[in-house]
Amino acid sequence: MDHNHQNRPRKILTLCFVHQHPRILLGMKKQGFGAGRWNGFGGKVEPGESIEDAARREMKEEAGIEVREIKKMGVIDFEFRGKPEILEVHIFKSVEFSGEPTESDEMRPQWFSVDQIPFTEMWTDDIYWLPLFLKNIKFTARFLFDEKDQVLEHTIHKTIKVW
Repeated sequence: MDHNHQNRPRKILTLCFVHQHPRILLGMKKQGFGAGRWNGFGGKVEPGESIEDAARREMKEEAGIEVREIKKMGVIDFEFRGKPEILEVHIFKSVEFSGEPTESDEMRPQWFSVDQIPFTEMWTDDIYWLPLFLKNIKFTARFLFDEKDQVLEHTIHKTIKVW
């Protein structure tokens, strides 16, 4: 395991899920990185933008909804074997929103029952941490993927952090 991650380039990203128990809003990624998988909504943090503002903006762009309160549930470092860059993904939960989830160029939103989440059509890390998210347990995690986007190594720590 590479313990030298302090010096490696990082890209800060957001991922937000609307969770209104017993349902969760996922989006089918239509193009680009992660295409063909269900996921939350999110993307890159722009220069001068807070991480929370980025999460709200991406939700609006990708699903057409305005999220009111968002709560940070976790931070995950993703590493891909053979690539120096670490993706630092800030995971948010939203309960309240306004507007109607609407398909965008990038994402097709759909509600799922929390007991019918399509894990086999999602990133392979989601099965490890999404159950914590659904129980309102905060966490930090690290995942290392191989070239086929399969999880090679992972660590997850529950946390009481207030970000």
